[in-house]
Amino acid sequence: MSESYIQQLFAERIGGINYGKSTAIYKFEKIKRAKAAARKAKPDVALIDLGVGEPDEMAFPQVVKSLQTESAKPENRGYADNGGADFKQAAARYLKNLFGVTLDPETEILHSIGSKAALSILPACLINPGDVVLMTVPGYPVFGTHAKYYGGVVHNIKLTAENGFLPDLKSIPADTLAKAKVLVLNYPNNPTGAVATRAFFEEVVAFAQKHKLVVIQDAAYGSLHFSGVQISILQVPGAKDVALELHSLSKSHNMTGWRVGFVAGNALLVRAYGDVKDNTDSGQFLGIQKAGVTGLDDTSIPRDIAAKYSRRMDLLTKALQRLGFRAQKPSAGFFLYMPAPKSAKGPSGQINFDSGEAFSQWMITEHLISTVPWDDCGAFVRFSVTFVSDTGQAGEAAIVAEVERRLSGWKFEF
Repeated sequence: MSESYIQQLFAERIGGINYGKSTAIYKFEKIKRAKAAARKAKPDVALIDLGVGEPDEMAFPQVVKSLQTESAKPENRGYADNGGADFKQAAARYLKNLFGVTLDPETEILHSIGSKAALSILPACLINPGDVVLMTVPGYPVFGTHAKYYGGVVHNIKLTAENGFLPDLKSIPADTLAKAKVLVLNYPNNPTGAVATRAFFEEVVAFAQKHKLVVIQDAAYGSLHFSGVQISILQVPGAKDVALELHSLSKSHNMTGWRVGFVAGNALLVRAYGDVKDNTDSGQFLGIQKAGVTGLDDTSIPRDIAAKYSRRMDLLTKALQRLGFRAQKPSAGFFLYMPAPKSAKGPSGQINFDSGEAFSQWMITEHLISTVPWDDCGAFVRFSVTFVSDTGQAGEAAIVAEVERRLSGWKFEF
């Protein structure tokens, strides 16, 4: 059968005439296939999913009830566009209550259909062909992907354990820095779990001012600090001159599928985001925004969620440490990132792992424990504490104990 002329029409940014012909398999698709095969091979063994990247529970009852009420109101049926005002005001209260940051809800805050949507819109505001975006690796690639669509260039800064998984800004070559427009950060970090310090954010703001950069700080996990001390780049004097911070209710309020969040910070950047957004989407349903107001105004919600993840992290890190893993409890979020072992000795002999992916596949296939590999900066693996427990804290302890039991016959070498 001859090839359709449509094959010749695809934009180069997504592969051009070769679009759809790649045989490469995305790592999450490999995990999905491995889980399906493992379940089929061992139907009597329950799969323990420690790779899930979203909350394990529904939104809190008061938020769900608010949606039920607001969705029945005729005034909420129309286009939201870049409204509504009550959500922006709630976002301002949230930033004040959790972070001690004061912003003008009229000019310095605007809602988003989740952080992913905001990260895909913002490059259109800033990137021309040849402009450089500074991004961390490992990291969330969406801003960089869209920057490349506009002809931008991504310069990756490696996150290493030696530097606390913070980017070494001094490592950026001078010629790269001269072409750079944007520095994209994500703290608390996915996947490393690292938390930025106030001193680091002060360094970032000074660096951005010196080199005339825009800072995009993705704070999707920003309210999930285990210490209770919430850190925002907007706490730093001068941050509003250079930075936008992205907040999302997905992780902080168990509202992943609701797709609602906000951008906050520099008024000119907020305005530009709004102008492009106005030509991109028609806003999130006002009923969802108003339910979001209920969530944002109840600061006990993110604190309760953070406390749950902290408790689960204690269980998991201690169990993995007993097994010989180099597991260290992070300071926020729900991801536990650590070096993958180089080998394991057990009942069937020695198994060698040349990458995090090899170890992750072995965990799924042999033990029905799902994790996510990250091989961008060495062989690492990411565990998540968003596993489902139907019996509360007793169930959490039982799940972690089962992970330890399944791996207890193996000695891991690093």
